[in-house]
Amino acid sequence: MQEGPVMGDLTEDVFAVERPWGQFRQFVGNETVTVKIITVEPGHRLSLQRHRRRSELWHVVDGPVEVWVDGDRWTAETGQDVWVPRGSTHRLGNPGRMPARVLEVAFGDFDEADIERLEDDYTRD
Repeated sequence: MQEGPVMGDLTEDVFAVERPWGQFRQFVGNETVTVKIITVEPGHRLSLQRHRRRSELWHVVDGPVEVWVDGDRWTAETGQDVWVPRGSTHRLGNPGRMPARVLEVAFGDFDEADIERLEDDYTRD
């Protein structure tokens, strides 16, 4: 299923730097990426999916969120990072009462047509 080089877990490159005014957190440097904020409404979830041409780093901005990656399922809290390797089966859901937001950094060839949906609550292909 994998095409091209397999990217390692880039969450290892996430770091924080203290400054007199506070701090900043860097998620990526000098890489080709697409960045977006995903908002998941309470009780909803994204399709169970995978991508052949990209890996993803999710940073939970407002959580908690339910995460599924390659058969493992857990709750990620606000501030936590989740690595989604290229080709892995994954899903994101919101079990809470408020909208949940996740910062997504996609590494690789980004194209929404690259989504292979395996299950979908909204009957999309």
